[in-house]
Amino acid sequence: MTAIAITPERLENERHEAAAVCALLDAGWHRVHLRHPGASRTDVRKLIEAIPQAFHSCLVLHGHFDLCNDFNLGGLHLNHRCPDAPALYRGALSRSCHSIDELRKCTGLAYATLSPIFDSISKQGYHSAFTGETLSALDDIPTPVIALGGVTPERIPYLKRYNFNGFAMLGAIPWNSPATTVRQFAEQTIKLI
Repeated sequence: MTAIAITPERLENERHEAAAVCALLDAGWHRVHLRHPGASRTDVRKLIEAIPQAFHSCLVLHGHFDLCNDFNLGGLHLNHRCPDAPALYRGALSRSCHSIDELRKCTGLAYATLSPIFDSISKQGYHSAFTGETLSALDDIPTPVIALGGVTPERIPYLKRYNFNGFAMLGAIPWNSPATTVRQFAEQTIKLI
C-alpha cells in the first residue's frame, strides 16, 4: 500500500513542518501532499526549500502549481480550488474524488483520493460517505484509489479488505510534535502495510 501524508491546512512554521515531512519520508512514506490553501506562493516555496532536494520528488502540490517549474516535484493534486493542471505540465497528476462516479471519470492519473472513508479527524462534521458494499465497487475502477478521511493506523486492516492502493493521512499525524515523535509514528504505521 502507498502511504501518503497530507500537511495541515495552515502552514505555521516551515522549518518545523519541513522536519516533520523529512521524518515521514525518511521512515518510508511514499508521498507528502503540501496542502496549504491559504499560504502564499512565497511561503510554499520556503517550505520546499527547507526540505532536502533528495525528497522533492516525493512532494505533491495542491496549489501554486507554477512552482513545479522551479523544483523537481513528485506531482500536482487537482481539487475544487485547482481543478486543472497547467497547459504544458506533463508530470504525475492525482485528483480528489468524493464518489465512485467521480472515480469512474478519472483517467490518466497516477492515483485518485476517495473521501471521506471514515469520519474526518481534521474537518468537523465531515462524515463517512461509504458503506462496505459501496467500497466493493472499487474492484471496477482502473485508476489506483487512495483512501482518505479519518484514516488512522488502526483502520489500515479495514482498508485492506477493499481495492485501495493506499491511504492518505492528515489528522492522525502528530504534525505539531517534535520530528522524533513524527518519525516514531511514521515507522509504526509503515509496519502495518
